[in-house]
Amino acid sequence: MKIKKNDIDLNSTLMSGQAFRITKELDNSYTCILTDRVVNIKEDNDFLIVNSNKEENLEMVVKHYLDYGRDYSLINEKLSTSDVFYGGVPSGYKVLKQDKFEMYISYIISQNNNVKRISSTINKISEKYGEKVEFNNKTYYLFPKMSDMINLTKDNLKEFNLGFRDEYIYNALNVLKENPFYLEELDMLNTDVALKSLMKIKGIGLKVASCILMFGYSRFDTFPIDTWVKKYVSEKLGIKDDIKVISKYMKEIFNEYSGLAIQYMYHINRNRKLD
Repeated sequence: MKIKKNDIDLNSTLMSGQAFRITKELDNSYTCILTDRVVNIKEDNDFLIVNSNKEENLEMVVKHYLDYGRDYSLINEKLSTSDVFYGGVPSGYKVLKQDKFEMYISYIISQNNNVKRISSTINKISEKYGEKVEFNNKTYYLFPKMSDMINLTKDNLKEFNLGFRDEYIYNALNVLKENPFYLEELDMLNTDVALKSLMKIKGIGLKVASCILMFGYSRFDTFPIDTWVKKYVSEKLGIKDDIKVISKYMKEIFNEYSGLAIQYMYHINRNRKLD
């Protein structure tokens, strides 16, 4: 299938660390494991060439995943009035629209962890409890549905060598067991209230809660601040290396797009040398 390409930069978006189950293939295409299917996406001049094991609503699914419905040019125009971005606002970078439950579990796993190990752990959980999919002569496993994980015990989780995180995931699953609509209800809360709600769950702090809302709910006013961002802000802006100070500054300058601005900073500082 061919989809008209907008201004997206596939490599910047898909290899940015937002998602843990994307593979860049030898032909420079990208294989992405989505909620209900596996897709392969490749740039071809003004088009994206998309293939999948499941063709139903494929164009709609891919456009949703790549956030086609949002006009980033207008947002970037607002952000570009600030001089905090080395070389200007990065064009083509999008925030993926990912599954709420997968983000809820994945970002708990991400705590004090590296991307390779996070991806490996998520893959092992998917192999154990997710749906098997054959695509392009390879075997993949979709991330488990909430109903497939909600009754897991601590002993079940220990199998994945999660360390201290197994208790955190167990707590998070218990919240959903008590209220299966919890993740949908978060969508109806404003960002500050949603953050506080998530942070009541043992094992979810500000950064994890922010990541869940940013990547699972497209809340661009959250602040997933890590060492990359703190380094960028301290060197570029001379602001104290403190999450509360950085968050206050970002909210004052960028308002509802402060989280996206932080993602841009992360992207710039991770991929370019500081001036």
